[in-house]
Amino acid sequence: MPFLTVFSAPKPFTDAHIARIQRNAIRSWLNLAGQDEVQVILTGAEEGLAEAAASLGAGHIPEVERNSQGTPLVSSIFSLVRQAADSPFLLYINADVLLLPAVLAQIEKTARQFQRFLLVGQRWDLDLGGEWDFSPGWDARLEQEVLLRGRLHPPSGSDYFIFPAACFEHIPGFAIGRSGWDNWMIYEGRRQMWPVIDATAAIVAVHQDHDYAHLPGGEPHHHLPETYENVRLAGGKRSIFHLRDASWRLPVEGQAARQPFSWPRFWRELEIFPLISLHSRLLANLVFAVFHPQKAYAELRPWLGARARRLLGRDRQPRPAG
Repeated sequence: MPFLTVFSAPKPFTDAHIARIQRNAIRSWLNLAGQDEVQVILTGAEEGLAEAAASLGAGHIPEVERNSQGTPLVSSIFSLVRQAADSPFLLYINADVLLLPAVLAQIEKTARQFQRFLLVGQRWDLDLGGEWDFSPGWDARLEQEVLLRGRLHPPSGSDYFIFPAACFEHIPGFAIGRSGWDNWMIYEGRRQMWPVIDATAAIVAVHQDHDYAHLPGGEPHHHLPETYENVRLAGGKRSIFHLRDASWRLPVEGQAARQPFSWPRFWRELEIFPLISLHSRLLANLVFAVFHPQKAYAELRPWLGARARRLLGRDRQPRPAG
């Protein structure tokens, strides 16, 4: 039985650059350990995916549910992989991100400390320039490239999630590749009171540079309608958590430890307490308004304007004679 199942939802393999960086990423997962230890599953029916999976030796699940725009659903991907996987741990990762074999030791170490957990972390951005050489020593060479030329991405998004198979059994129908769902994963981990662990220091995740030509208009996904729908499905803006909301941190050596005290962290924990501990969105919105009155007013202003227009329109309607 494999120790870990790595799964992803790649883009079509029609663009030469996207195809190359996805092959680099998939080959890195396949080279994490022996075939008996790591299982790799690719999901979706994107053009060229079946052929790539077969040529690389990865598993493939094509029958993924999609939304009305044709985008695969996170809920379907996770459910299908959970049914197909035999491993105790799952690792979802974006299809342009390479991993180093040391990730396995970090999972083992964390599993000895916690029964349920979520490992997340920042990525390193890097232009590899072509196909990576996966001959012996590939991981040491890649780590050296990261040290020389890599750029640590801000903690605004998450490109991988590692968790025991018993976690995240129920996921809303998020659109993959759009903002919001990755933030919900961190929120849900905190809401379930699992240790949400920032593993940036211990796990090297290498994101290969690319453009956004695969998205509508060639623009980043932050303002697409599907992103707004993801936020709605997550429960609204209060559920958009970030890596800074991780409650624990994982060093390279030693066990995970709680995040050190800081005043910004203290106030943030106070702000999210009604949401993650009391499970009250009403209280969460009230506390948010106290902490961020200008942002709260900006969010409320469209509703107030629409309400005022309805009231004015009602007052202007002619009253029946009589």
